[in-house]
Amino acid sequence: MEQLMGRAFEYRKAAKMKRWGNMSRVFPKLAKAIEIAAKAGGGDPEMNSALRTAILNAKAENMPKTNIESAIKRATGKDAANYSDVNFEGKGPHGVLVFVETATDNNTRTVANVKMHFNKNGGQVVPTGSLEFFFDRKAIFEFNKTEDMDIEELELELIDAG
Repeated sequence: MEQLMGRAFEYRKAAKMKRWGNMSRVFPKLAKAIEIAAKAGGGDPEMNSALRTAILNAKAENMPKTNIESAIKRATGKDAANYSDVNFEGKGPHGVLVFVETATDNNTRTVANVKMHFNKNGGQVVPTGSLEFFFDRKAIFEFNKTEDMDIEELELELIDAG
């Protein structure tokens, strides 16, 4: 006869699985951001503001210090993967213009994935440079989230402000 562990165990198990699922989804993205920043500006956070920001983002998600250090070592070592920034332009359904910025170590795979997503959703990739003049990089907004802040309300206010 199988012995059941009990309800408290099941609640703890569910909470751990949820946390581990979030970590397995977020930590690789944060590590890649750290690697790209370290490769671009060096492995010293004091001299590299992009790396410092990436490390702060990783710490905000409770990424272990060993993971952060190993990402920096991978980027500054001789076996480091070469990530390149690639931009794609496309038209989505109903003529919506889309500008996609990517960082990749395999350009062929990224091109295939971006084209697949455009085609699957009724869009098309257009030649580089044909839509870029429609877009301007204005600013990057960063906020420290407070307990009473509603993200959706903030997003709508930013959209209304232009």
